[in-house]
Amino acid sequence: QVQLVESGGGLVQAGGSLRLSCSASGRTISSYGMGWFRQAPGKEREFVAAITHNSGSTLYADSAKGRFTISRDNSKNTVYLQMNSLKPEDTALYYCAAVRYGTGRSVLNYDYWGQGTQVTVSS
Repeated sequence: QVQLVESGGGLVQAGGSLRLSCSASGRTISSYGMGWFRQAPGKEREFVAAITHNSGSTLYADSAKGRFTISRDNSKNTVYLQMNSLKPEDTALYYCAAVRYGTGRSVLNYDYWGQGTQVTVSS
């Protein structure tokens, strides 16, 4: 089992930046692909970014390209999401997810989920 805990969310003005962290416990994440998803009120959970277990490849939603960067530090068992040039439409609960030796853009690709961290972007 992998336990995931997100942190780093908060309230920020449009144009600002936040860095989300996802700390894993229970197992080392070095063999897990990791993803970030988000869910706004009344909407489905949507893909934001993903990274393979060895950082060899990353995926981004079109809405995140050029503004968000996913990275990982396997020595710290942590994954990050650097978010720049934030917009009000980025407001959502952000979730971290993990799957062994995989990645993907669908929630169905992932086996483990955190509880989420709230990001609110004011205009």
